[in-house]
Amino acid sequence: MNRFLLLPAVLVTLSIVACDKPAVVVMPTTPVAVPGPAGPQGATGSQGNEGSKGAMGNQGNQGNQGDQGNDGNKGDAGKPGANNTIILVPPASAPAN
Repeated sequence: MNRFLLLPAVLVTLSIVACDKPAVVVMPTTPVAVPGPAGPQGATGSQGNEGSKGAMGNQGNQGNQGDQGNDGNKGDAGKPGANNTIILVPPASAPAN
């Protein structure tokens, strides 16, 4: 029984060893430029010219005065009274409880 299991184990081991393993390819790296220290500061530049100033605009003209509106219609004259006399009677007081 042990020999029966030993034979497949040896075959599996040999088949794994016989596999073609890819070779490791090393890519050459390109050199990376590293910046050096900063140089001395340059001279200060000259100041620029002053910009041109635009001309001031003219003041507008004053508007015309508006026309006066029309007068409204006159009302009718009142009618004369009818000589009626109105008498106001005070309200009756409520009886005391």
